[in-house]
This record gives sequence, structure tokens and C-alpha cells, in this order.
Amino acid sequence: MEIICASLLCFFLLLAIYFFYNHKSGGNAKLPPGKTGFPVIGETLEFLVTGWKGHPEKFIFDRIAKYSSYVFKTSLLGSPVVAFCGADGHRFLFSNDNKLVKAWFPRSFDKIFLTTEQTSSNEKVVKARNYLRNFLNPVALQGYIGLMDTVAHSHFVTYWEKKDMVLAFPLIKHYTFSLACRVLISVEDPKLVAKLQNPLGVLLNGMFSLPIDLPGTPFNRAIKAANFIRNQLLVIIKQRKVDLAEGMASPTQDILSRMLVMSDDSSSFKHEADIANKIFALIFGSYDNIISVCTTIVKYLAELPEVYQGVYQEQLEIAKSKAHEGEVLLNWDDIQKMKYSWNVAREVMRIAPPTQGTFREALTDFTYKGFSIPKGWKILWNAYTTHRNHERFPEPQKFDPSRFEGSGPAPYTFVPFGGGSRMCPGQEFARLEILVFMHHLVKRFMWEKMIPDEKFVYAPMPTPEKGLRIRLFTHEA
Repeated sequence: MEIICASLLCFFLLLAIYFFYNHKSGGNAKLPPGKTGFPVIGETLEFLVTGWKGHPEKFIFDRIAKYSSYVFKTSLLGSPVVAFCGADGHRFLFSNDNKLVKAWFPRSFDKIFLTTEQTSSNEKVVKARNYLRNFLNPVALQGYIGLMDTVAHSHFVTYWEKKDMVLAFPLIKHYTFSLACRVLISVEDPKLVAKLQNPLGVLLNGMFSLPIDLPGTPFNRAIKAANFIRNQLLVIIKQRKVDLAEGMASPTQDILSRMLVMSDDSSSFKHEADIANKIFALIFGSYDNIISVCTTIVKYLAELPEVYQGVYQEQLEIAKSKAHEGEVLLNWDDIQKMKYSWNVAREVMRIAPPTQGTFREALTDFTYKGFSIPKGWKILWNAYTTHRNHERFPEPQKFDPSRFEGSGPAPYTFVPFGGGSRMCPGQEFARLEILVFMHHLVKRFMWEKMIPDEKFVYAPMPTPEKGLRIRLFTHEA
């Protein structure tokens, strides 16, 4: 009897918490429509499952249709969340960064991606991001194009050429990570590259697991993997400082040297730990997002021969012109000629954005489209709400690179790199890396998918379930 009474008490307590959680509105404030589900869990599982099934946009569009609103409330990752959908939502959030809203990440991310700036003001964080943009702007990156070309050539000669079949996904992971190590920290020793790369799989698995920091859990292993990578980077940083002081390294040889030279004048890069965290973030950002884009490009070029042919002809003309002029390495002018190839890459990112969206947190109470957004609530923007919107992109399921010709999409509708002060500082780095990859791939091979209907799951980036096995064919002479 006591067990039954205790169970009933727990049930009614949970019911009371559920009622309170779903109906509290801060007085007479009008919250957006929607449900927040059960306490703590909320609608997180449904949000994740739609991605695992290969349709991450379904969670958002189902609720837009159900509530007839581009603003709705839900609960994700243990927090009340309001989804701001469409170009208007993007414009509002990106325009009010560090005014009405600030960036927010789940606590699990804070523990994995540590920073000694946790108590810093938003202004200092924004200043640090601006410094990163200086390192990664088109002018600064022009000098790295030849290096990217060299790394790509070596990669394809070693891992792709003279092969009948390859697993594209793991090879692309290796390529992107090796390139990031060369450009960011001048590491090319295969053993050291592998030492840094191996823990990333553990880290990715733990990032989106339950944040239970107990020995043996995926989350605990992810924290240990992140700490291992940071410690390895600290060793590299300390040695680089010695090499710079003794004239054994150049102040402009890579992003790390530039950061260390700037650390004398900038509090944003004052501590070695801060530099290690920023390099870690840059490596991680160039690792997962670019892998996703390059892998999805391989998928669509295999499925769409007319698109492949357009990319091939463009890249072949560039290769022929360089051979005629006696040049070897790609340069900035060559990249600027890759207009169709970049339109193809952008269409890939429209259909399968490498980042679905990110979170903000309300810095104060404010209203949006007649709804009250309480201070402290989390806000989600999602790229699919414009990328797959038939009003913004007619026939959104159709692959059509011509969408990006001329002036291209309207502002705030194409947002694979985010926007506002939180715009990804590495977007130009990503463009160069993707185009160099496409150049080397299509000028060497044609290919076909070995599993025609292989599903891409989203965890959270588009990932082929079976690794995207392809059969390679060389071009006829």
C-alpha cells in the first residue's frame, strides 16, 4: 500500500511540475504557441530522432504547420526554447546579437570546450572573434592556397589513385584534418596528425550523449579526449614560442604563429590556454563541417551527371590554362574562376546544411511578433526554415545551382555559416578547402555510388550510414 501511495504521489508531483512548466508565462505575458513536453526531457528525443532518420527539418516544419506560426515554443536539452523560423527570425536574431540575445551552448559543450574566458564579457568574446576573422579573411588566406593544393595533391595520390573503390567519408575526414593541421599549426608528421585526430571520434560521440560525467560514460570519455587534444596543442604552442624567439619559425607561417605574435598586444590571446582553445575550436570547426559538405558533394555529383559535367569542364579549363602557362599550384585567380563549382557547393549546403542552426539566450525580456520571450529562455534558429522554404527557393527539393547566379538568394535566406556577429569566421577557409578538394577530385575521377540508396543521417551533421563507398573511374585520355 505504501508503495502504491508513493507512486501516486510521484505521479501527481510530476503532473504538477508538467503543468507548471508548460503554463508558466511570467504574469499576463503571451508566450508563443507550442508544448514543452515533460520536464528535463522535453521534446529532445523527437528532435534528435528526426535527424537520425534522415529528416532533421521534419521537427521544425511539423510544428510550423501545427501551430500556424513561425514562432513556437518547445523544450530541448533541459531548457525552454523558442524557435524563430524563417528569414524574419534570422534577421531579428542576427541583428540583435549581444543586445537582446547572446550565444548559448548546452552545459555539455562548456565542459568539453573549456575556456579561461568563461567570466569574460560579451564584448571581449566578440573582439576575439574579430581577431580570428583577421586571420581567416580572404586576403590573409590567399597565401595558403598553394599549401592547400599541395596537401590535396599528396592526399589523392596516396589514398585515391590506383584504387577501384574507396570509402569516401573516412578519406575526406583524413584529408580535412590533415589540411587543418598543416594550415593552422604546420603539423605534417603523419604520426602526430593521427595522434590528434584519433580522439575526435570519441569526442563527437560524447558531445551529443547524456551529460553524465562518470567514469566510462561517453560524455566522460569525450571530456578526456578534449583534454588530451588540448594538452597536445599546448606542447606544440610552447615549442612554437621557443622557435619564434630563436628565429626557427616564421611569424606568418600559419595561424598559430600569427596568434602568438599578436598575443603580445592583445588580451584576447594572452594565455597559452586561450590560444590552445581557439586552435582547438578552429580545428574542430574545419573538421566536422567541411567533411559534411565535401562528402555530400561526392554524393550529389555521383547522382547528377549533368552537374558533375559542369564542374568537370570548369576545373579542366583551369587545369589546362595552368599547364599552358607552366604553373603548378592553384592560386587566388584560379579560385575566382570556380564560379559554377562554388554554386554547386552552395546548393549542397542549402539542401544539406552542415550546421542546422544554433542557440541563443535571451538577455532580457522582449517581444517578437506579438509574443513575449522571457529572459533566460533559449532561442533556436534553423537553416531549414529558409533553405527548404518553397517561397524562398522554388522546388526546394530540386538540386539547382543556378539559384546562386547573379545576386543570389535574398538576405537571411541562405545561412549555412550563420549570421551577425556570430557568423562563422572560418567561412572563407571552408570555401577554399572545398574548392581545392573539388578541383582534385573531378579532374582525376568519375565515380558511382556502390549503395545507390544509402541513407544520410544527421548526428548532427549529414553523415552516410555506410561511409559512402564509391567506384572510381579515370578519365579517358
